[in-house]
Amino acid sequence: MPLQRIQNQTIVVNGLSNREFLERYAHPGRVGLSGGVTLVDKMICRAERHLDEQERWGAWSHALVFEGRRADGHHWVIESDLQIHHKHIQLGVQENRIAKYFDEELYTTLAVLDFGLTDEEVGVLLSEGLELVANRERYSLRELIGTLIALRTPGLRGRENLLARERSLFCSAFVQHLFRKVGFDLAPGVDDKHTTPEDISRTGTPHVTYLLQREPARSKLAVLKTRLRRRVRARLRGLKRRTVAS
Repeated sequence: MPLQRIQNQTIVVNGLSNREFLERYAHPGRVGLSGGVTLVDKMICRAERHLDEQERWGAWSHALVFEGRRADGHHWVIESDLQIHHKHIQLGVQENRIAKYFDEELYTTLAVLDFGLTDEEVGVLLSEGLELVANRERYSLRELIGTLIALRTPGLRGRENLLARERSLFCSAFVQHLFRKVGFDLAPGVDDKHTTPEDISRTGTPHVTYLLQREPARSKLAVLKTRLRRRVRARLRGLKRRTVAS
């Protein structure tokens, strides 16, 4: 879709699983946003409340770029992330199969942002991302802390991250870095290493957001109340039958 034809809009998508949603909308060069349930997810979303006038928590804790389908038949993403596997830790810019985000208990909210990049722009974007993968750009928790500090002091957000390190980018800083390479500034006035996933979600750069919306999860108390009502109704029906029979 040519950039000049894109207008800012949000398309809410219902009734799809994470897998169905991503396989439908995760095209090469688009940006993915996710929110989750881990302690780090909650810490980031809580810190993003400083971006909101009413201090509501942010909805997004991670950002990535979709790479497209590869020779193995799977969709892949490029992202800067921290992953801990058995006897192995991945810390930094990396490629992962999109299947990582099919887990609906771990990745509870998802969005895909389409900025209408041309094929040439997508090529430059992915080429730069793969270069950072090859160079083993690191994920810096230290820089993330620097960003959390800057969120409390907005005057710092346009300056270099106080805890900046060379060859380091956390998730949303990585996405901002790539898009600035192709002439898109997703958070004007904000340093790359102060860019949050929430900044990207609120960008004024023309784009379409595909937002996966699920029915709110029912609490255990609500489920218990429903079961009790059913039991009471069943007993009342039983009493009525016995009364009529007698």
